[in-house]
Amino acid sequence: MKRVILDYKRVDYTLIRLCHQLVENHDDFKNSAIIALQPRGILLGRVLCDKLKEHFGLNPLYGELDATFYRDDFRRTDKPLLPNAMKMDFGVEDKRLILVDDVLYTGRTIRAALDSINDFGRPSHIELLTLINRKYKREVPIHPDYVGEEVDTRGDDYVNVEWKENLCKVWIRTDKN
Repeated sequence: MKRVILDYKRVDYTLIRLCHQLVENHDDFKNSAIIALQPRGILLGRVLCDKLKEHFGLNPLYGELDATFYRDDFRRTDKPLLPNAMKMDFGVEDKRLILVDDVLYTGRTIRAALDSINDFGRPSHIELLTLINRKYKREVPIHPDYVGEEVDTRGDDYVNVEWKENLCKVWIRTDKN
């Protein structure tokens, strides 16, 4: 069974609201950068940058980070892991970073991303933006600074963020198929 929690129109409103919050806290993004997490955060990160440019005339630094080899479970599988291409053509030293991911669930991906960021330098501040915050089942004490929507889900529910071009819809699948 699928239940839509954000349709295309509501996602658009939500992204514009998140952009307003980012501008409120980062002004002209002079010393800030948006870093989208591979693989699913990059679509959200790109759309946020597009909306910041369209609505505010801002063009923030943007990077795409892959934390595959920083995950605490990367050696627990027989299949070889294939990292995604990273796009980080700037230093993070003393910058204010906004990590972007589509769904925050256990927090383990964010923890891996924080470990990975340290290889690029020491930022002055790190914030987290997530489109969907699954409030339960957190395994790491991580909380987002910017949230599109908070949802209550069971542990076996699956939250899907479905992108079609620059449009997005979010639904929850509550069955196991």
